[in-house]
Amino acid sequence: MTRVALYLRVSTGEQSVENQRRELRVTVTRHGWNIIVEYADEGISGAKGRDKRPAFDRLLKAVTRRKIDMVAAWSVDRLGRSLQDLVGFLGELHAAGVDLYLERQGVDTSTPAGRALFQMLGVFAEFERALIQERVRAGIAKARATGTKSGRPFGRPMIDDTRRLQIERLLRDGIGIRRVARMTGSGNGVVARIKRETATEA
Repeated sequence: MTRVALYLRVSTGEQSVENQRRELRVTVTRHGWNIIVEYADEGISGAKGRDKRPAFDRLLKAVTRRKIDMVAAWSVDRLGRSLQDLVGFLGELHAAGVDLYLERQGVDTSTPAGRALFQMLGVFAEFERALIQERVRAGIAKARATGTKSGRPFGRPMIDDTRRLQIERLLRDGIGIRRVARMTGSGNGVVARIKRETATEA
């Protein structure tokens, strides 16, 4: 039986997750799935990062540990407010072999049509990586043309591999950008860039 985790979220304290819970339970019963855990962030905006959404953080840890087979949410905007965040989230699900069900959009990645969603997102992610690589190459060419010794793109501080790995590990643990920057002695912009690149690679 499919092990399902419900993720529920509302942005203000005046709202309730009960309507989301009720509709999702009806769907789960209809499909013969089994709810094993619920995660609810109440009064928390979807624009907040993982470190500010404790239930979402616990959900992702359960996904990583493969304790569930599917995440069910009422709508895509319950998961996040940006395409980058959504692509990163779906990438984590895909890597762990976990499916996603969205009630309002009718998305079910356990079906052939739903699995096509993962494939399309993979294409977009690959396209974004290609654009990033192209911009990097253009920046290096511009730097060399202006006579800089390093040939590095302007405005992009470089860090060694050890520190980058440390930053990536801390970000995976759900620690916020500013705190990671303080812990590793890096700039906020450097940490934010690594977070974006990591989400794209995922």
